[in-house]
Amino acid sequence: LAKMGGWSVFVSCCVWAILLLALFGDSLASAPEFDPYKVLGVSRHASQAEIKKVYKRLAREWHPDKNKSPGAEDMFIKITKSYEILSNEERRANYDRFGQMDENQNFARAPQGFRHYHDSFYFDESFFHFPRTSRDFTDSKHLFHYNQYINEVLPDSFKRPYLIKITSEWCFTCIHIEPVWKDTVQELEPLGVGIGVVDIGYERQLANHLGAHRTPSILGLINGKVTFFHYAVVREHLRQFVESLLPQKLVEKVTDNSYFEFLNSWHEENKPRVLMFDVASNIPLLYKLTAFAYKDYVRFGYVDMGLTETSKVVQRFNINTYAPTMLLFKENTDKPADVIQARGMKKQIIDEFVSNNRFLLVPRLVNQKLFDELCPVKQFHRRRKYCVLLVTGEGEQFVSVNEAFFDFASSNTKEVLRFAYVYQRQQQPLCDTLLKKEDTTPPQVILLERRSATGRVLYRTVTGGWNGSDDDKHRLLEQLELLQRDPSYLTHDAMLPELNNEFASMFLIQWINTAYDYLAQFYFDLLYSNWREMMPILSLIFSALFILFGTVIIQAFRSCIEHPLLSTYILQQTNPKETILTSSRRSQTLHYSFLNVDKHSQWMDSLMESAPDARPSDCLDKEEEEEDSTSNKSDYTGHVLALNGHKKYFCLFRPVFTGEETECSRWSDEDAATAGPSKASRSRSSSRQKATTLEIHHKLDRLGLWMERLMEGTLPRHYVPAWPGLDTITPQK
Repeated sequence: LAKMGGWSVFVSCCVWAILLLALFGDSLASAPEFDPYKVLGVSRHASQAEIKKVYKRLAREWHPDKNKSPGAEDMFIKITKSYEILSNEERRANYDRFGQMDENQNFARAPQGFRHYHDSFYFDESFFHFPRTSRDFTDSKHLFHYNQYINEVLPDSFKRPYLIKITSEWCFTCIHIEPVWKDTVQELEPLGVGIGVVDIGYERQLANHLGAHRTPSILGLINGKVTFFHYAVVREHLRQFVESLLPQKLVEKVTDNSYFEFLNSWHEENKPRVLMFDVASNIPLLYKLTAFAYKDYVRFGYVDMGLTETSKVVQRFNINTYAPTMLLFKENTDKPADVIQARGMKKQIIDEFVSNNRFLLVPRLVNQKLFDELCPVKQFHRRRKYCVLLVTGEGEQFVSVNEAFFDFASSNTKEVLRFAYVYQRQQQPLCDTLLKKEDTTPPQVILLERRSATGRVLYRTVTGGWNGSDDDKHRLLEQLELLQRDPSYLTHDAMLPELNNEFASMFLIQWINTAYDYLAQFYFDLLYSNWREMMPILSLIFSALFILFGTVIIQAFRSCIEHPLLSTYILQQTNPKETILTSSRRSQTLHYSFLNVDKHSQWMDSLMESAPDARPSDCLDKEEEEEDSTSNKSDYTGHVLALNGHKKYFCLFRPVFTGEETECSRWSDEDAATAGPSKASRSRSSSRQKATTLEIHHKLDRLGLWMERLMEGTLPRHYVPAWPGLDTITPQK
C-alpha cells in the first residue's frame, strides 16, 4: 500500500508538471518575436521627433529600390510596421501595455485580480502557431496616415491626382482586386499619379475623413476634392477614371490655323508656351499630368503629327516625326528657347525640362506667388537674389521703353539677377510704396532685395530714370556691378504690401463654379446612391424647403383669416395720401387705392342700391320723396369703403361735416353700431331740416376710431350679390 501510495503521488506530480508546462510553456518560451523599439533602435521613452528621424534614416537605408540584399524587403516592412505602431500614441500605449497583438484585439484592461491570468492565456495567433501574413510590399510603401494626408498629400493633390485604395487585413474581397491594382500602380505611378493605401483598421479617422465606410473602395483625390470610383475594377477603367479627374482643356490641340495665335498669346497669360509633337489621336496621359502639374506656370499645346492639318507647323519647326518632341517658347515666338526629343519620353526628363523654363525671360509680376518665386527671401550671403524691377505702364508710349528693358535683360547671364516688370495701374499699392521716397513717376527701374517673408525689402531707384536709351543701359549696368560688389548700395528699406492677383476671377464667377461643383457632386452621389455621404446635404435641403414653404403657407393662411380687405379711399382733394398713409401704419393686411367720384359716381350708386342696408332709413325715405329731383344728387366725396372681394361685403365710413347739415350725411357704420333706437328716432326727426351750409372741414377726424373697429370686426357688414363693374364712366356735364 505504501508503494502504491508513493506511486500515486509520483503520478500526480507528473500530471501537474505536464499541465503546468502545457499551460505556461508557450508564454515562457515565446519571447516577443517583433519589438518595434528594437527594430528602430530607439528607447521606450523616445520622442516622436526621434522616432520619425530614425525611421527616415532606416527607410532610406533599407528601401528595396536602393538596398539589393535578400532581406531588405522584409526589413523594410518591419521598419514600416514599427513606425506605424510607435507614431500613433494610442497604438504605442496599447503595445506598451499588452505587447505584440492583433490590431482587432480588444485592449480593454482585465479585472485586476485576473490580470496575470489574462496576460498568460490570451488566445491569439501565436497560441495556435498561425503565421501572420505580412502586408504586400506595394501597399506597405504607399500607406497613408492621417497627419501625412493632411500635411503632405492634400496640398500635393493640387499638383497631381491621387488614386487611393481603402482596404483592411481581413478584407477577402480585396484579394480579388490585388492583381489589377498592382498592374495599375505599375502603369500610373511612373507617369506621376500619386498612389495611396488606407488601412481602415488602423486609420479609421482618415477613412471617415475621406468618407470611405466599406472595403474595398477606390477613390480619386485632386485639388483637395474626393471622388469615388464606381465601376468594375479593370485597369483600363482605373486609367480612364484618373483621366476624368483632370480638368478639361489642360492641353490645347494645335493645328496649322491656330499655332500662331497660341504662341503669341503669351503676353496676355504671362506664361511660356510648350508645343508637344507626337503621333497619337488622343493626348497621352503623361502630357496631361505634366500640364496639370505646371498649370500655374506654362501653357501647353499638343500637335498630332498624324493629321494633314498639322503638316505646316511640323514643317515650320523642322520636327522629326519619328520621335516625340517638345518645344518651349518664351517671348520670342519665332525660335524655341529650349527643345527636347526622345523616343521614350520619361516623366523625369519632362519635369526637368519644364521646371527649368517655367518663367519668361522678363515676366510680369501678376500675383504674390510669382513674386516670391522670382525674388526669394535672402537666406545666406552666397544665395543673394537681386530683383531688377521695371515700373511701367500699358500705353503705346511705354512700348519702346519695355522693349529696351527686355533687350537688356536678354543679354544678362548672371543667375544672381532676376528681371521683371510691373504695371503701375494693376499694382498701385506696390508702386506707391517704392516710388514715394524718390517722388518719381514711371517708367523707373528699381533694384531690390527681399529680407523677410513679411514684405521687408531693401531697394534703390536707378538714378536718371529709364527711357531705354544706350546711356540708360550703360548706367544700369554700372549700378548693377556696384551692387554685386557692395550690397550696402541699397539704401532704402520698406514694407511691401501683398501684390494683387491680376488673374483672379470675379466673386460671382467663383461662386458659380463652386455651386456647379457641389451640384455635380450631388448628382454623382445621387446616381450611385451614396446615401451615407448625401444625408447631411439632403437634410439641409429639406429643412430649408420645409421652413420656406411653411412660412409662406402660414403667412397666406393668416392673411386669409385675419382681414383680407381692400380699403378704397374715395376723396377729391389736393393731397389725400397723407391721411391714408398715416392710417396704413396700423396694419399691413390692408391695401389702399383711390376712386375718382367724378368718373365713377354711377358705380357708387349701383353699390348702394345693391346693399340697401348701407344707408339709414331716413335717408332712404328722403330719397324716395325726392327721387324725381335731379338737383339733389348724392355726394360721395370723402367716403371710405372697406371691401372684402372674396366674401362680397363692405364696411362704410362717411365723412364728418361742420355747419348745418342733414343727419343722413353724418351717418356711418360706426354710428349704426353704437346708436340706440332713441338716437335713430331723433335722427329721423331732424332729417327734415334743410342744410344751410355745406362747408367741409376735417372730414377724416373720426377715421382712426373707425379703423380700430374695422380691425376688431365690430362694424356692420353690408353684403352684395355681385360687385358692380367699373366699365361705365359717368359723362362730364
